[in-house]
Amino acid sequence: MNLQDLAEAAVLILIAVLLAWPVPILLSGAAWPARWPGWALLLWQLIALAGGFSMIGAVLLAGRALLPDVPLVGALLAGALAAYLLVHLVITVVQFERQRRRHLALLNLLSAPHPTEARTRVLDDAAPVAYCLPRGVGSVTVLSQGLLDGLHQDELAAVIAHERAHVEQRHEVLLVAFKAWRGALPWFPIAARAESEVAALVEMRADDSARRSLRWTGVDPDAVLARAILRVAGPTGPAEHASPRRDRHRDRFLRLGKGR
Repeated sequence: MNLQDLAEAAVLILIAVLLAWPVPILLSGAAWPARWPGWALLLWQLIALAGGFSMIGAVLLAGRALLPDVPLVGALLAGALAAYLLVHLVITVVQFERQRRRHLALLNLLSAPHPTEARTRVLDDAAPVAYCLPRGVGSVTVLSQGLLDGLHQDELAAVIAHERAHVEQRHEVLLVAFKAWRGALPWFPIAARAESEVAALVEMRADDSARRSLRWTGVDPDAVLARAILRVAGPTGPAEHASPRRDRHRDRFLRLGKGR
């Protein structure tokens, strides 16, 4: 038995456990991510990457330490774990791309181009609907007629800026990656929590872009954006994006009130 490899494996296991349980719990319950969502998103990505690599490294070293005469066992187990995570990522990306193409084809049938806004299509729906369909340079912002009829001009500008920020900042890449992590570890509650937190934080990042776009128009960007969010999402908002320990939807409105 190689004691050095065993000690290093124990260290990696400890890191993996910390990144899989207490660290995400503390982060999802903290108040500061609502003030600095960009840094919080970066931290969630580091936690996911470091956690995955530490698990793979721990398996490799543990196999080498416990079975020194058969070093390939640890390598094969570590490779199998890495392949398992990578395959789930590829499957999730392929499914996302297929869904996006089907959605775009259906959208072209059921919507019409906006008369003045480029890369924007309008659904003939009385409900207030707004979302983006990422497609690189061909990304599309989708608005409903009910939204156009129900929002003031400044509120509509805030909604469009918010949705386009999702596309410009490539938020779908983050969302797909964390969805893949959750799909690979469906029994792992922290994976679901991470996905929910990331979804809430990208909304805050898009809010910040929308606020900046309104800053020079002479209106209160926070008040305008808050009204627009309420009209689109309703009084309860996207509950699926809220942290189990902290209400990120509430945080989203509080930061608008504080101008953060």
